[in-house]
Amino acid sequence: MGSIIKVNEYKDFNNNDILTSDGSGNVTINAAAMKNTPAFEAYLGGSGGQAISDNTVTLVEANTEVYDTDSAYNTSTYRFTPQTAGKYLVYGSIQNESGSNSELAETFLYFKLNGSNIFETQNDYSANPGRSDIINGRIIVDMNGSSDYVELYGRINDDGGSGQLFESDSQFKRATHFGAYKIIT
Repeated sequence: MGSIIKVNEYKDFNNNDILTSDGSGNVTINAAAMKNTPAFEAYLGGSGGQAISDNTVTLVEANTEVYDTDSAYNTSTYRFTPQTAGKYLVYGSIQNESGSNSELAETFLYFKLNGSNIFETQNDYSANPGRSDIINGRIIVDMNGSSDYVELYGRINDDGGSGQLFESDSQFKRATHFGAYKIIT
């Protein structure tokens, strides 16, 4: 036979709420160390995508927030500055498109911490160029919280040299997106 313990609050030795329940099964975690915040996700909004220059590392203008728990993402500078020290899972995806069929040779995705590369991945189609692709990346980043910031960049190498886009409105809604959240360590 088992036992049932019924409580609506768990408190620490200083009487601070750690966990509370509203009595209807909705639980709130109150300890900051137990939350995956700050957190955000934003995507490249608007129609037509973001025009970029061939073979040029370019900041992705993820300008539309899905959520931003602590107002840590800036939709004008496209930077995440968490203001809380810790380890963060940073992720992103870029939908790329070349100017014409059979011209997309390579695509790249970069994460930069305080302006310096910390991650790079590449899709290489040089043997059989196409028209478009989606490239993804993720990394765990240790951030000091007060001044560290992270950004998403991309690059397209197009055999035709014109008409490159980071795509926004397509059959893959929000394919170009950028996000991060604090991980519990």
